[in-house]
Amino acid sequence: THTGERPYRCRECGKSFSVSSNLQQHHCTHGRERPHLCPECGDTFWNPGQLHRHRREH
Repeated sequence: THTGERPYRCRECGKSFSVSSNLQQHHCTHGRERPHLCPECGDTFWNPGQLHRHRREH
């Protein structure tokens, strides 16, 4: 938010977020499932946006 307040804290790592939906998305990073595979190098990602960003770097 504009106040800089970050009331939504991850119980697993302590990282804070200003918006609850960002915390929900962050929770996925702690999971082991990484179903999005880069066909060029084999790296895996937990969300398709990360894979798309990664593929632009090749």
